[in-house]
Order: sequence, then structure tokens, then C-alpha cells
Amino acid sequence: MRNLIETLVRPEIRALNAYHVPPAAGLIKLDAMENPYGWPDALKAEWLETLRAVELNRYPDPQGLALQTALREAMDLPAEMGLLLGNGSDELIQMLALTIAQPGRKILSVDPSFVMYRMIGLFAGMEYVGVPLLAEDFSIDLPATLDTIEREQPALVYLAYPNNPTGNRFDADDVVRIIEAAPGLVIVDEAYSPFTDCSFMGLLGDWENLLVMRTVSKMGLAGLRLGYLVGPSAWLAEIDKVRLPYNVNVLTQASAAFALRYKAVLDEQTHAIRVERAHLFEALTHIEGLHPYPSEANFILVRAPEGRADALFAGLKERGVLIKNLHGAHPLLRDCLRVTVGTPEENAALIKAFRDVIDLPSR
Repeated sequence: MRNLIETLVRPEIRALNAYHVPPAAGLIKLDAMENPYGWPDALKAEWLETLRAVELNRYPDPQGLALQTALREAMDLPAEMGLLLGNGSDELIQMLALTIAQPGRKILSVDPSFVMYRMIGLFAGMEYVGVPLLAEDFSIDLPATLDTIEREQPALVYLAYPNNPTGNRFDADDVVRIIEAAPGLVIVDEAYSPFTDCSFMGLLGDWENLLVMRTVSKMGLAGLRLGYLVGPSAWLAEIDKVRLPYNVNVLTQASAAFALRYKAVLDEQTHAIRVERAHLFEALTHIEGLHPYPSEANFILVRAPEGRADALFAGLKERGVLIKNLHGAHPLLRDCLRVTVGTPEENAALIKAFRDVIDLPSR
């Protein structure tokens, strides 16, 4: 079997590791940038009643038109722009790559950023080009980025705004310079838009190569796997051609449309997360040896004392708190950990665990 696998599977795929999601049963889960709040019981009951009317024996609306209407109203999307739904942002990234991919074409982003830009580009046979962020604050190295765009001529450019995993929001003027310099499409990925006050959504149409991508995951609907892409209809009509039929299932369509009717509940939760983010950042700054970075997302990147990231990650897990260990993921993330902003109780447990573990001698 091994010989057949080596014969048939592309070498670049064999060299990869599958995307890993660690088990979290019994742990305070602060590793995946999820909204920690559930729905009130009355809202859950009404949602379940809504699902009674869903016909599971029928295929979903292939375009999700009712859900599109709900998204346009709830998110105040530009009426003149097209809208395309995906099974999470990941599928939209895949659709973009499949639409654009040709031999020799490249994807560009900054590093470190969302790992799926690189992985999905590789799946589609495109070369990934990463431009390192500036080490001191993870801002864009604009001269290096513009030089790389000129040299590599990428067909796709992704900019996470705010950025994952660093949490910072790039300078808007830098993003504009990149849009204007790019020979291909520029996707501004606003997955964390509920946690910042800045957006490129209102600038759609100012440049013919700009699209904005979002998800409902971070605002509290991660289990539904729903992303959406907004931009000129002519672009989205081409990208729609590679969309698999019925890609957004009936339960997601009905549940998301229902949830968006009660967006005020989700907005209250995201506001609470933003308030708690400030409290958590302050608490982390007072733990000797930790260096948290300012964030406009629902997580905070923390640099641990040199050589101690692995031990701190393991120590927190032993104390029932699961975070993300980024040490080794990229040279700029040396000794870095990423913590999702949880409830006040969860964050208090995180801070206590950090204090307990960081006081232990290095092994």
C-alpha cells in the first residue's frame, strides 16, 4: 500500500500534517477563539421550534437566498455588492483558490497569519509566498510587502484584519497601498470584525480587485460553519462556479437566519468579550515574565519567558485550562501562546493557573 500511496499522492500533500484539533473534554476551552456564551433558554426553545419546520428530506436552497437576505439586513452589507455563502471561511478560501489557480500562479500573505491561506493554496497547486511581519509589533513591513508583490505578481493576496494569531489590526493605509499595488485579487479577511470598530466593507467598489470575507463563527455561531464573501457581483459569479452544490445545509441556513433575527443578543455577548479582553490583558501584564500583545480580536497573544512556552502550556492543561501553543509554528512566534478571551470566571481560572505555573522552577 505504501508504494501505491507514494505513487498516487502528491509529494507536497504527503509532506503535510492534517489540521489537528486537540481534545478538550473536561477542560476550560480557551484555544479556538470561540464565543464562550450560550443562548438563553427561552431563545434555545424558540430556535428548536423553528427547526421543526425544516424538511430534512429536501436539499437546501442552493444559494441560501433567505439567509442572504438575513445577512444583508443584520450586517448592513452594501446593497450593490454580491454575496456568496460558504461552509465556513475555509470553503470560501478554497473556492477562491480553485477559481484562480493556474500553473505558476501564487498566493501572498503576511507571516504569521491564518495557516489555511497557505494550506489551501497548496491543495490547489498554488505556491504560497509569505512576507514576515515586523518583529517588534507584528505590523506590516510595507516596503518588503510591496517589493514582494512587484517581484512575485501574486494572483491572490490575503490580509486578516485583525490578524490571526497576533491579534493586531494592520494600518489601514498599508492595506490600501497593498490593494493598489496588487495585480490580482485582495481578500480582506474580517473574521474578527465583531471585536474591532474598523472595516473595509464600506470601501467595496473603490477598487475592482477588493473582496471582503467574514464568518459568523467568532460572534457565537461557530458550530454552524457559515462564512460569507462580499464584493462585486461579476467576481462572485465566477467564484460561484466552483462552489459545490448545496454547500450550506438546511440546519445551518435555518439556524443562522433565526440567530440573525436576535443579533442584539450576540452583540451583547461580543461587547462583553471586548470588555473582558481589556481586563484579561491588564491581568496578564501583571504576571512577571509574560508579555501580552494588544489585540482587537477575541484572543490575546502572549510571549512567555524564554524557553518556557511548552512548560506553561502543559502546566495550564494539567490545571484544566486549554490554550494554543504557537511556539515552533513560526520564528516570530517563538515562546508564544494564544489565549481566547473567555467568561470572567474562565479568565480568572486562566490567570490563577498562569500564576501557579510560572512560579514553578524551569524543568
